[in-house]
Amino acid sequence: MSTATNRTLPTDRLRALARAAASGEEPRPPSHRCELCSEVLPDVHRHLVELPARELACACRACALLFDRATVAGRTGGDRYRAVPELRQRLGPDPLDDVAWSALGVPVRLAFFVRHEGDAPLGEVTAYYPSPLGVVGTAVEPEAWERLARQQPAVERLHPEVTALLVHRDAREHWLVGIDECYRLTARVRHSWTGMTGGDEVWHEIDRFFAELRGDAAPA
Repeated sequence: MSTATNRTLPTDRLRALARAAASGEEPRPPSHRCELCSEVLPDVHRHLVELPARELACACRACALLFDRATVAGRTGGDRYRAVPELRQRLGPDPLDDVAWSALGVPVRLAFFVRHEGDAPLGEVTAYYPSPLGVVGTAVEPEAWERLARQQPAVERLHPEVTALLVHRDAREHWLVGIDECYRLTARVRHSWTGMTGGDEVWHEIDRFFAELRGDAAPA
């Protein structure tokens, strides 16, 4: 069957990649090639999260499809990679009130929340926010996240490690997105930040980012 062929070929590619790494070959630039099979990638391509480092890896569509099932199942343990879903879904009209936001203990108004695998009923949640130095993270109290989930059940659909609740409080933007979108936003913030407060350009970039999300969003 074709399914078996699709599973076998990328496995062989993974083994070849492992042999290349052991021989000391230089890795291909991740922005241009799949990090599993070295296929040349278009500018817009899929990503995987590599565990346990929680680092993004660029992937071709064929390789990403191998790991989609593990992502949907939320499988724990034994999986080195999880596929980042192609997810852009806006929550509205205002799913997170000021009381729930304050309880999360986030000191900024632009942040994204990621479920990590843990012992809490909804997993361990970390709030991350973009900065001129990259991503800064802070743990969220389980009780605060559980209250948020009762108020906004959509957050229970977050897949651990690979999807996020992205919040821009000042613009009343609340989204479920793939984690790669959050790092795309972080890169824009980092590259456009000037001075102590960021400057006008960083806010133009943030506004442009959310405008792009709205133009390519799945229906709620």
